[in-house]
Amino acid sequence: MSKEQSTVFRAWEATIRKTQAAKKRANSIFGQWYDNFPHGQGKYLWTDGCMYVGEWYKGKTMGRGRFSWPSGATYEGEFKSGYMDGIGTYTGSNGATYRGQWVMNMKHGHGLKYFSNGDWYDGEWRRGFQEGNGKYEWKNGNQYVGEWKNGLICGKGSFVWTNGNKFDGNWEDGLPKGNGTFKWSDGSFYVGNWSKDSSEQNGTYYPSDSSVQDLEWDPQDLYKVHLSDSQVCLGERVSILPSQKKLAVWNSSKGGGGEKPRRMSVDGRVSVGMERAFDRMNMWEGEDNTSAGGDRGRFSDADLLGLQVDQEGVIPKMMPIMRLPKACKRQGETISKGHKNYELMLNLQLGIRHSVGRPAPSASLDLKASAFDPKEKVWTRFPPEGSKYTPPHQSTEFRWKDYCPLVFRTLRKLFKVDPADYMLSICGNDALRELSSPGKSGSFFYLTNDDRYMIKTMKKSEAKVLIRMLPAYYNHVRSYENTLVTKFYGLHCVKLNGTTQKKVRFIIMGNLFCSEYTIHRRFDLKGSSLGRTTDKPESEIEATTILKDLDLNFIFRLQKAWFQEFCRQVDRDCELLEQERIMDYSLLVGLHFREAKAENDDEPRLSRADMDQLLLDPDMWSRIKLGINMPARAERTVRRSDCEYLLVGEPTGELYEVVMFFGIIDILQDYDISKKLEHAYKSIQYDPTSISAVDPKQYSRRFRDFLLKIFEEEI
Repeated sequence: MSKEQSTVFRAWEATIRKTQAAKKRANSIFGQWYDNFPHGQGKYLWTDGCMYVGEWYKGKTMGRGRFSWPSGATYEGEFKSGYMDGIGTYTGSNGATYRGQWVMNMKHGHGLKYFSNGDWYDGEWRRGFQEGNGKYEWKNGNQYVGEWKNGLICGKGSFVWTNGNKFDGNWEDGLPKGNGTFKWSDGSFYVGNWSKDSSEQNGTYYPSDSSVQDLEWDPQDLYKVHLSDSQVCLGERVSILPSQKKLAVWNSSKGGGGEKPRRMSVDGRVSVGMERAFDRMNMWEGEDNTSAGGDRGRFSDADLLGLQVDQEGVIPKMMPIMRLPKACKRQGETISKGHKNYELMLNLQLGIRHSVGRPAPSASLDLKASAFDPKEKVWTRFPPEGSKYTPPHQSTEFRWKDYCPLVFRTLRKLFKVDPADYMLSICGNDALRELSSPGKSGSFFYLTNDDRYMIKTMKKSEAKVLIRMLPAYYNHVRSYENTLVTKFYGLHCVKLNGTTQKKVRFIIMGNLFCSEYTIHRRFDLKGSSLGRTTDKPESEIEATTILKDLDLNFIFRLQKAWFQEFCRQVDRDCELLEQERIMDYSLLVGLHFREAKAENDDEPRLSRADMDQLLLDPDMWSRIKLGINMPARAERTVRRSDCEYLLVGEPTGELYEVVMFFGIIDILQDYDISKKLEHAYKSIQYDPTSISAVDPKQYSRRFRDFLLKIFEEEI
């Protein structure tokens, strides 16, 4: 035996001894296993010192347990699918504690937080920050009770000092802003409009019977003196989340047997026979060894045991890969010179540039009733040579109408649409794209080049419905930030001069599917069955195909807090539509499969590691909203052959990790005489419950019932 062979053999013997010892330790760590995964009660210790003790379900922390960090921080409470999720208590290494509700590793719901400096907060949390109503008390005894947003005092609330002084009013970004009253302990008070900018500050002082009449007091003292020692304490940042910890699992069969474990490299290849330790370690060279688990760059027990660690941190064989057809080309036809609607596009862009760019005072969100008057519209003439208010252009003369311009300007502000970006998207150098075919109503759809906005031509009757319901719509979207109803940004009309005097009305809306990720499946769902299928074989379905109710072969599982918010918001939105006598609306659903494979598919995907990073970064986490960028699981369903028109099939247990996009669209169909006649006619031929044209109250009830069958709470 050569010297080199002897060295390799001794290294192999040492590896075997360490492997046997490590295997014994691993077996003593876990009490129960199921199909190669820890399942039941057990303990797991990572090489960086993190440890979990508690309940497991097929390799994931699930149920009650305790997770501890090497820093001394601990979390004790409920887990779900590897995340801190449910009711639990986190104790930081600095002694701060939080007891309350969690969703996907973030404080979300009601909770009580004691900070290490002696301050405490009791109230609502969202995405890891104080948001909603809550009470904060400083160590010095000062208190604030009221509304919060993104961890800052924001909204209406009361601040009480220990000396008896009090401020009641509006707050913004942690400071008084807007109407408010500062009251002294002797009963005197100052009422006015508050702002840190002294030029915007104004108000009136009202003395009490016992107070000094000549008050030498600067309202700016509220900012400079009274609030100077009352900063909200920031919480401790968690360096690594439980869901980011990688779990080593056996490659061998259930019992492990006596078979020598085979080694698997990070690229999935299985090697047989001897492998030197430094070969395994060198596979991680150049990687960040501070990443999840802290195990990279070390010769760990998992390496010695030949355990498989998935490079994305996902336990193998838990989720199937969705096979999809080849991605199709970009949706729509570019409207270039020579296109039949080229002049109409130029007119639209000129009109939008004029409407958005027109100077206007900063609008308050509290609009007067006159702003919603149907007669509130502005006509502008656009001659080719230009005018005092309009630029010269290459199109024929046309007239432009803005409906309720102040309302839509304020809606854009409410929806946080930047005017310059809005104008650039629609009126920039890039042309609009026309979708290949008009909708069922005969309307045409156009997309901006950046996919952010959709423009739809509409009938006069639809425009009247929108103007009629505009006050209720405005109040609704202002009251409910998470509303699922379509976001409307502008209602306009182009009137072409000449013999035809043609009028084209159109609405500008947000594009629900504007995303950096490909939408692999699209569904338009009403909760009815008559005619609700595309009649396309699987081989002909593309990413842009709009599937319908009878094509739906999934149910969707949302995290508990999101599911509860979904149920509440669907109820609110349907109440609005029912009240406004609207029917025939749909839930538009888009699915991005996080583990999908298509021919020539190199699109970006959201992996488990991406999702953990998203949750670790509050700014990125805030991108997740109800119906936007929502992580969920889709379970495949099948319909029995004897139930062809059954809307919801039987679950198969085949689960996919998805990112969901959904919203309620087509909300401008009034239950008018034509729809009543359609209902009466079809009811003679078909089951009345299967048709779309039904009374708004019945439509709303059926729609809600259907959604609660296809959306479920994640368990």
